[in-house]
Amino acid sequence: MSRAKPATQWAIILIPSAIVAIVLELAGIPAALLIGPMLAAIAAGVSGATVRVPRPAFGMAQGVIGCLIANSISADIFGLLYRHWLPILSAVMATLAASAFLGWLISRWRILPGTTALWGTAPGAAAAMVLMAGAFGADQRLVAVMQYLRVIIISVSASLVASLWIDTSKMAAPDVIWFPAPGPTLLAALAVAAVGSKLGQLLRLPSPFFLGALIIGMALHLGAGLVFDLPPWLLGISYALIGWHIGLGFTRQALHHAMRAMPQILASIAMLLAFCAALGWLMSRALGIDPMTAYLATSPGAMETIAIIAAATDNVDVAFVMALQTTRFMIVLLAGPPLTRLFARRVAT
Repeated sequence: MSRAKPATQWAIILIPSAIVAIVLELAGIPAALLIGPMLAAIAAGVSGATVRVPRPAFGMAQGVIGCLIANSISADIFGLLYRHWLPILSAVMATLAASAFLGWLISRWRILPGTTALWGTAPGAAAAMVLMAGAFGADQRLVAVMQYLRVIIISVSASLVASLWIDTSKMAAPDVIWFPAPGPTLLAALAVAAVGSKLGQLLRLPSPFFLGALIIGMALHLGAGLVFDLPPWLLGISYALIGWHIGLGFTRQALHHAMRAMPQILASIAMLLAFCAALGWLMSRALGIDPMTAYLATSPGAMETIAIIAAATDNVDVAFVMALQTTRFMIVLLAGPPLTRLFARRVAT
């Protein structure tokens, strides 16, 4: 494939990307618009593809994801945190400790290199963790494998558990309008993605494109009540660009490494899932809250899918679920960089 012209290489990548993404989307697999292009790009990468996603396009894609996450953060969580700060922070810190311990074991046993295991087991928004990992020297490809495997497994398991407690017939996904009329804040979202990228570079932030847009986006969303218009076609393009960037970095050696580590990766996901389920049970018993609410609140990641499941029933306290999920994400975002530096020094010694 390395001998083909760039236009031919992109055609070979684009067609399978669309086919795989559509199949995964129809099968109800979460993050299909990222996973499909990533799988197609992995196949192209190990076949010798030489094309790469242009840096400006990749930067804008990260900025759009920053706006997406900014949209998901509600000011209502501060009131819930004030009322339930001890159980929420306790659950968050326990989950972070468990994920860090699993990451340390995977690295200690030399299953995965350096800080890759730490970012791969971090219970945050998968796209954000993958982008942050690349900025801190971790193997972004292996982190993506760990994070998105967990997204799929947790999403499926959460749906199965939910079916035992609620009427899943109400959980049908709404029809997606891919090309809606442009909203008034679409240009604002694109501007935040562009300006945030520049701000992140000026401040020398890790993962500057993503964090710069996230900081500005959160300030506008929480301070001015701005809700960014992010139509499905824009999110789809952004996810595809990120998936291609990750996938094209794969080599035969990296793919073989990921396959060799797969049993341990799956075991770590199962252990983290079991730990969080036990944590949810304890929270339910201690606070007297609905077991399904506690289970979804402590579920390690797949925040968008968890939100859909939580909103599908009146018996689940959606605000509590999203407060814990958002708090954990923000703490991982803030604590991840210093923890990673400490972890890297310990590994080096």
